[in-house]
Amino acid sequence: MPKSPSQRRAAARSPRRTPAASGGADASADDAIDARHRLAEMRAALDEIAHDLWWTWNEIGQRPFAALDPLLWEATAGNPVAVLRRTPLAVLEARLAEPSMQALVQQARAALHEYRTGETWYDRTGRAAGEVRVAYLCSEFALHESMPQYAGGLGVLAGDHLKSASDLGIPLCGVGLLYAHGYYRQQLREDGSTRVLYPLQDPAELPIVDTGVRVRCPIGDRSPTVAVWMQRIGRTRLFLLDTNLPGNAPEDRALTEGLYKGPPQIRLEQQVLLGVGGMIALEALGEHPTVVHLNEGHAAFAGLWMLADAMHRGASEAEAIERVRARLVFTTHTPVPAGHDRYPFELALPALAPVLRRGGFDRRLVESLAREDPAAAKEPLCMTVLALRLARFSNGVSTLHGAVSRRMWAQAHGVEESEADAAVPIGAITNGVHLPTWMHPLSEAFWRRSKVALPASAPEAQPLHDAAARGRVDLEAFWGLRNRLRSMLVRFVRERLVRQAIVRGEDPDRVDRAAAMLREDALTIGFARRFATYKRAVLVLSDLKRLARILGDEKRPVQLIFAGKAHPRDEGGQAFAQLVFEATRHHRLEGRLVLLEEYDMRIGRMLVAGCDLWLNTPVRPHEASGTSGMKVPLNGGINCSIADGWWPEADDGRNGWTIPASRHTDPTRRDRDDARSLYRLLEREIVPEFHRRTRGGLPKAWLQRALRSAATVAPRFTSDRMVGEYLDAAYRGV
Repeated sequence: MPKSPSQRRAAARSPRRTPAASGGADASADDAIDARHRLAEMRAALDEIAHDLWWTWNEIGQRPFAALDPLLWEATAGNPVAVLRRTPLAVLEARLAEPSMQALVQQARAALHEYRTGETWYDRTGRAAGEVRVAYLCSEFALHESMPQYAGGLGVLAGDHLKSASDLGIPLCGVGLLYAHGYYRQQLREDGSTRVLYPLQDPAELPIVDTGVRVRCPIGDRSPTVAVWMQRIGRTRLFLLDTNLPGNAPEDRALTEGLYKGPPQIRLEQQVLLGVGGMIALEALGEHPTVVHLNEGHAAFAGLWMLADAMHRGASEAEAIERVRARLVFTTHTPVPAGHDRYPFELALPALAPVLRRGGFDRRLVESLAREDPAAAKEPLCMTVLALRLARFSNGVSTLHGAVSRRMWAQAHGVEESEADAAVPIGAITNGVHLPTWMHPLSEAFWRRSKVALPASAPEAQPLHDAAARGRVDLEAFWGLRNRLRSMLVRFVRERLVRQAIVRGEDPDRVDRAAAMLREDALTIGFARRFATYKRAVLVLSDLKRLARILGDEKRPVQLIFAGKAHPRDEGGQAFAQLVFEATRHHRLEGRLVLLEEYDMRIGRMLVAGCDLWLNTPVRPHEASGTSGMKVPLNGGINCSIADGWWPEADDGRNGWTIPASRHTDPTRRDRDDARSLYRLLEREIVPEFHRRTRGGLPKAWLQRALRSAATVAPRFTSDRMVGEYLDAAYRGV
């Protein structure tokens, strides 16, 4: 009987036995076959783990890949798929033959399978209230630094949302775009100006799989082919749309070239692809969500496609709008009017022409839905207004931001600002963070050893760190944790500074100085976020002489670590980065004030773990929420912030510091007053409290404040709680 190619290959690999072969030879051959089976099983297990981003928040899933080749693990930014692909076959097979490595792989796979099959919070309590299926559309998702498909906080929030949905077991899938080079890579030149780099990513080294689904997305007179990739994130899936395909025209391939890149025409067409293409892809995948959640206005055209589809199927205009509203949820993240996407109708309508044709409606309906003032003939299309008009449930991302948004969009709802709180239907669900992602493994182990209640996967507020709040945590052990995390951060920063100096071609003396910067015993202050001008990264640099006195006190050492990057076209933000860079070269600040390039999730994790104090100085009320400060208390750090975003909901007067905000509206006077308030806090309260020690060498008051920060912040500001609120208030409420 003829053999298939696979059978012939298997026969060729099998050892040939002769009649003279002894029983010992047979046993040896059997052992060889068993060894090959074990090897194939181990490789399959590694591949399965590598392609499930569950490993991003479960250290046991990372361990086998780091053990294979620690240097390669570091070089690939901790990317298991890249590690497997780049490890020579002989090395891989030799390591997988070792019992210790097999044990690591088996432990990781067992943990993954237990996670996937275990009962979830939604299984226990959620289904009884009615089944939901959620499609979550967003332009960026931050899941791990090895996939730079994110620019900042919006993507981090979206990634944490998907992870918590997985932990809780809520049926949810994400929809986004697969960018060929993601967001840009930042380097700083010798003068501190920003060099923008766009390295291409190799799809073969990304934890994605091709679903095999191909759809066409109508954009104007074009219908590019769209490939649908999938990422598995525990129990959750993320579908990523890709037009960078050989058969597509260059202008269509450019749609998924980069994140937030290109002129308005490209941005508009990207958003058609995300919204319209995303809904078409979901249908082709057999996904039938009961709820479509638009995370920011970039995906608002999904609502327009849903409207056109309902009318295409026979619904009247009024019926179609109600059907869309019954399923649509919208979250806005931007408290600044200029931050919302607007397009001239002369640009938008041609791109949307196929959608209008499908629904059989004209521009009048689009104008009535997408103009802030429908009667203003010259007003552009506003993506946020379109989403607000079509969504039954809309929300801001903190209590303060909800109030700001109601006033901002009062006109769009036909009311005066004075009536906004009562008449504008925009609520608030405060953001949260995914604790397993942002809590350092040493911190997690410390809380566990201290018998402090750790968060379970449930949206209810946990009695997290209740023992900490009652003073039952060993302060000496807690101080030991803080010293360990700070030391790790200092060593990490030095390595990055050396690398930055070498890339800039600096002389050996400066490279050597970079390797010795910072102290492991100093009060370490972190400022790390997107360098948008309203975040005022340079506020603390307002008076360099005064800052130098604070940082230069040898008896009470203090140091400041900056990280962040601005949008490639944000010249003001890049100028701020340059000012920070220049300050690092100031003769009285060098070695005490540093700036890290290429702010990513890894740098973020290191900073929120190692910094003692987290600094946040936005112009109130321009910070919608902010989430970086929510991560610091998990690791024993403390916040010092302007009363903006989430912080007013967290501050109780004893768990951190609030910088008194100026009452002046003039920007110069406002910034001057806020800087002075910050300096006074540092000089009179923060620095003295950190360096005031008991006879045993403990900063008791500081540690008690840090424990209170952990006890009061960690239970409330989790993405589990946040996703649970969306489930109750939005997903079931529509």
